[in-house]
Amino acid sequence: MQVLAKDCPLGMFDLTKEWNLSFAGCGFLGIYHIGVASCLSEQAPYLIKGATKIYGASAGSLSASMLASQASIAKCCEDVIETVKEARKRNLGPLHPSFNPVKIIRSGLERDLPADAHTLASGRLCVSLTRVSDGQNVIVSEFKSKEELIQALLCSCFIPIYCGLIPPSFQGVRYVDGGISDNLPQSELKNTISISPFSGESDICPRDTSFNFHELRLTNTSIRLNLSNMYRLSKALFPPEPKVMAEICQSGYKDALRFLEENHLLKLECPTAGPNLSEAACCKPIAMETTKNWMFWRLRLLRKQHWWLDEQIVDNLPTQIKKVFCEACQQKPGLYAQVSEMLPVRVASYMLLPCTLPVVSAYSVGKRFVEWIPEVPADMRWLAGVAGDVAGSVYRQTWRGAPADITSDGSLRNCMSLPLPLDSDGHRERDCHLSGFALSALNFQSQYWNIPTAPSSHRLTSSHTPSPSPRQICFSVHFGTLF
Repeated sequence: MQVLAKDCPLGMFDLTKEWNLSFAGCGFLGIYHIGVASCLSEQAPYLIKGATKIYGASAGSLSASMLASQASIAKCCEDVIETVKEARKRNLGPLHPSFNPVKIIRSGLERDLPADAHTLASGRLCVSLTRVSDGQNVIVSEFKSKEELIQALLCSCFIPIYCGLIPPSFQGVRYVDGGISDNLPQSELKNTISISPFSGESDICPRDTSFNFHELRLTNTSIRLNLSNMYRLSKALFPPEPKVMAEICQSGYKDALRFLEENHLLKLECPTAGPNLSEAACCKPIAMETTKNWMFWRLRLLRKQHWWLDEQIVDNLPTQIKKVFCEACQQKPGLYAQVSEMLPVRVASYMLLPCTLPVVSAYSVGKRFVEWIPEVPADMRWLAGVAGDVAGSVYRQTWRGAPADITSDGSLRNCMSLPLPLDSDGHRERDCHLSGFALSALNFQSQYWNIPTAPSSHRLTSSHTPSPSPRQICFSVHFGTLF
């Protein structure tokens, strides 16, 4: 660690002390973190290897786990692009019932994370979670298995309603998106490099040319109030096309490179530039299936070099990342893909949506129910516990909110079960100490043991005060104070 610090001149960022990395949650803008990670891996790998902790929330936790477990950045980039294409291929986008982000993320993590990812990440990777029971933020950093690591990442990425109704669990506790409680963990520490795709006060973030200095602090994330950030927020849950994703990725690379230059942290004096050849390096491995496709491809190249993706958009990115975006931006030569992109076909598909959506929704719900069957016992126990807590809370609030005139007199009332005896004139004998109304339990002792009470406007006055004869007392419950 000290050797690396001597090799790199010290600037504003002090390498003689421990430092951390913190990735903000940002939804589909996590492709920005791919660009940042690519730059740090190429230009300053010691910042990743020497980091004491790597924090992450929501989509940022996926990038943090990628660096902590030494997974392939190119494969993670492929997963992000595949998720984007899956979300965009339907009319309603990610809101379509058949889009299951949790399943897609899980399959990508199981495929790309190494077998010993939990060993490499334990004690170093810190995942931000939001506990469902009280909404408090929890940082977890110890993982017993790869499956437990994946489960923690799924909890950190789970957006309620957007990803599902029943939140996932980690070590028996239910959690949701960590960005709800702390979207940029430990960013307040001096030696923590904070990374966010929103322009603001983070160390690595876009710098917009705006004169608006108003800032929004959203769960520990600095977001400057301008049109560019509004656009980025809209694309966090509704992803743009792959070409725009490539621009966002390169923006992350350039912002990280600027941070390294300003703090004199570059491993090399100049960034590594891609080969400037007539044919893009990302397209060299592409093989044409037929002669017709090869001729079509060459004719299009004559009209415009690398026509499906402008090379300037990805000129700073590594070759492997370029190849991912190049393949994602190429138009499919299939007849179905070309016909489905025609305007009349798209208009017709939207008009038929009220008829097709119920059928597709029913199929998607049935498919998810079959996949949910193994988790039914645990989820039902959790739902029963939540229902009990809600019922208890409602009961307590109702008891506290009872009317004052009911609670002050007590909940028990007494009454006489036998009629009063007749006097000499044939009238019912009334006890001067008894009220004309039903007596409350609080006045029971004062009426039968001659304990003075406060005067009442309803009491009868009489010079004759007979001793009360034994009477049977019955009690009725005032149900309004119990329910």
